[in-house]
Amino acid sequence: MQHLEEDLQVRWLKLRIKLKEKFGIKPDMNGVLLLIGIQELGKGPREYNKEEKQDLMHIAVCTILMPSGYYQLEGNDEEGWPHFKQLKPLPEFNMIEQENFLKDHALLYFQSLNFIWPDFLNHRNTLKIIITEN
Repeated sequence: MQHLEEDLQVRWLKLRIKLKEKFGIKPDMNGVLLLIGIQELGKGPREYNKEEKQDLMHIAVCTILMPSGYYQLEGNDEEGWPHFKQLKPLPEFNMIEQENFLKDHALLYFQSLNFIWPDFLNHRNTLKIIITEN
């Protein structure tokens, strides 16, 4: 079990480094979720208030957990924000287990976009998020 957790942490660090190369920051979990939420919302880079950032992270969590059957997209509201239906309860984890669960699903998300590969070596691609510098 320790080996699997170490592998997860190595892959997570490599993702954060790759994001730093692309965007100039090495985001923590909240930052990664925010990037995923912005990507999934599809409105591009702009200023988001605190409530919108929380909503973006919720979009990210629902999106990355959809392939495992936890959420289903119900549709978008009149402003284009996606809404999800929870299909099954999330596993009960302690804080570290919960973070590892989200890390693993976030890594699968980025892999599905071909931003990372399973071997994580000698490949370059870009995330579909377009972020302009201010």
